[in-house]
Amino acid sequence: MSNYDVVVIGAGPAGYVGAIRATQLGLKTAIVDKQWLGGVCLNVGCIPSKALLKNAEVAHTLRERGREFGFSFKDLELDYGAAVKRSRRISGRLTKGVGFLMKKNKIDVHMGQAYVSARDTISVTNEDGASTELKAKNIVLATGASAAVPPDWTIDGKKVVTYLEAILQEELPDSVIIIGSGAIGVEFATIWNSYGVDVTIVEMLPRLVPLEDDEVSSELEKAFKKRKIKALTNHRVESITTTESGVKVEVSSDDENHTLEAAQALVAIGFTPNGRGLGLEELGVRLSEHGAVEIDDRMATNVPGIWGIGDVTAKLMLAHVGSAQGIVCAENIAGIETITLDYEMMPRATYCQPQIASFGLTAEQAQERGYEVQVGRFPFQASGKALGMGDTTGWVKLITDKQYGEILGAHMIGPEVTELLPELTIAQMMELTTTEIARNVHAHPTLSEVLMEAAHDAQGDSINY
Repeated sequence: MSNYDVVVIGAGPAGYVGAIRATQLGLKTAIVDKQWLGGVCLNVGCIPSKALLKNAEVAHTLRERGREFGFSFKDLELDYGAAVKRSRRISGRLTKGVGFLMKKNKIDVHMGQAYVSARDTISVTNEDGASTELKAKNIVLATGASAAVPPDWTIDGKKVVTYLEAILQEELPDSVIIIGSGAIGVEFATIWNSYGVDVTIVEMLPRLVPLEDDEVSSELEKAFKKRKIKALTNHRVESITTTESGVKVEVSSDDENHTLEAAQALVAIGFTPNGRGLGLEELGVRLSEHGAVEIDDRMATNVPGIWGIGDVTAKLMLAHVGSAQGIVCAENIAGIETITLDYEMMPRATYCQPQIASFGLTAEQAQERGYEVQVGRFPFQASGKALGMGDTTGWVKLITDKQYGEILGAHMIGPEVTELLPELTIAQMMELTTTEIARNVHAHPTLSEVLMEAAHDAQGDSINY
């Protein structure tokens, strides 16, 4: 039996970062995972999908924009299997890097299925059935989440898939129905459409990316329509059945029912926290009705010595949020000064084409809370860098408090907007105003200039538009 100050269950971006921080603070630490270091993000999520999106960007340029950029091909061949292999190499490189970090920080790694048998005891069963018992003063739950699938839908891994099968398959479907228009849905729509796949998105809510600003949704729908990606919003999926050639998806709206057919269907309707089956209920750890581990601002559960971080808490299912939680959790365990996370102000990034980036309040939310709202805007059509890139779709929108100029939120759609978030989120965290952003000299020509221009606009003195 091994004794630790901290045992982290789950080696994704929340778990491995939390483990590293705990070790840095002098705590003897171990990490347990049933499958892989790096979790979903590095292995079959954030990282390989971004590699595929880069390939898709190149493919789209070659297929659709040759004349614009001055080149042509007689017989263009696109090898999607090579793109997938490239994504796997990148993933493998990073997961090996996590293994190196575990060794560097002297974190013991135990591979196997974890079960919390007591408040200070974890049983780890490996693939051979052998069991090891670990003792821990603190147990950190970082077990992530799994793709949500209604009980009457069957995932066969070929004709009906989740993100997991979709990201690993080396052959493209001729046509696909994507159920759900969150980040996974619209990113796969971008990838497959770029290679010429016939894509239809079905979204139950009234607009694409329904958690984003409504103007962002409208802009994305226009961009997708231009790319010939079909979108059925306000449509509910009633059933999915496989056929000899693919799938049939029965959908309904307020005024009609009809059948969609395609070679494949991707179920991308969200995620369910992996909080059950770990022995937590027996220990009295509070779980939500969906299986999320309930935590306070310190990342502590209601049971002393048991903590929760990452997607299993369902606070905000994003890798960078999980990593931030892991650091805060380790610092609270060590009893040192730390911060309180404001989930509403966390950056959110979606890597479809055009990209979407946001944080904080929409104008409507800010008004509901009593702010006198001033909105600053700037379109990429007026950006010299965007024009040079040949990518002028979209705009940035800053939501500010008119009285003090404080930044309440931002909503952006366009080229590389995910890279523009940090300037705004740090400005909000440090209580900077639009004046500081407008007066911060931005290099020209850069995409970041749109933030300066939008800040000027929020103050009523727009310069270049």
